[in-house]
Amino acid sequence: MGQPAVSKIVAQLEARLQTSLLTRSTHGLTPTEAGQRFYERARAALQEAEETDLAARGAGKGLSGKLRISAATTFARLHVIPRLPRFLEQHPELDVDVILDDRVIDLIAEGIDVSLRMGNLSDSTAVARKLATSPRSVIATPGYLAKKGEPRTPAELAEHEAILYNPQPSLWSFTREGAVISIAVSGRIRVSAAEGQRAAVLSYMGLCIASDWMFAEELESGAVRKVLTAWQLPPIDLWAVFPNGRLASAKARQFAGFVETVMAEK
Repeated sequence: MGQPAVSKIVAQLEARLQTSLLTRSTHGLTPTEAGQRFYERARAALQEAEETDLAARGAGKGLSGKLRISAATTFARLHVIPRLPRFLEQHPELDVDVILDDRVIDLIAEGIDVSLRMGNLSDSTAVARKLATSPRSVIATPGYLAKKGEPRTPAELAEHEAILYNPQPSLWSFTREGAVISIAVSGRIRVSAAEGQRAAVLSYMGLCIASDWMFAEELESGAVRKVLTAWQLPPIDLWAVFPNGRLASAKARQFAGFVETVMAEK
């Protein structure tokens, strides 16, 4: 739709509502408070209408078409891809593209329907839904601890090799009974992907901070274990992020709900 047609429709809408929805200036357009509220309510109404339409068309029999999702490589390998058969069995006419990337990518440019991201969302305007939360711990192999000794306090981490993950700071902060202690750690290895951090830890090269998700199998088998368990680290959240400014598809919302369900089973 061309810009003149859009301007005319917005003007008609503002006249009907008897309020301004947009603030116009030489720098562009920004929504007014009323405009933002109207947008949020309208978006929710459109989603409800879409779901009603799909139900009437028999969408309950299964989704169809293509769903493009993105996720961090290690998390997807351990927790998403092994459970995809269940989701695909429920929707035999659906194809799924999985884009594996530890970086934050442009969802609209890459044509992504839903992205699974962990940690704090840098974009406060992102359309997101929290799916799960995991504790984080200091993790090492028994072999490394037998060789280097087990740290009993956060201060002793200064004597250890830390496997550093590029987005993470080198200052590790712990809490215990309301007190906060921050320790500067160092190590000879810094990696740009969680898969490299896992490999380095499992090769007895040092210890790291990681979510329990990242080492779920090894924690259960005893191949790695947690240290400094009397101190707490901030947990990490898993989010489903949808392209900003675009109505989330029923496929994307159902997939997010599926991931939320399987993570709750852990």
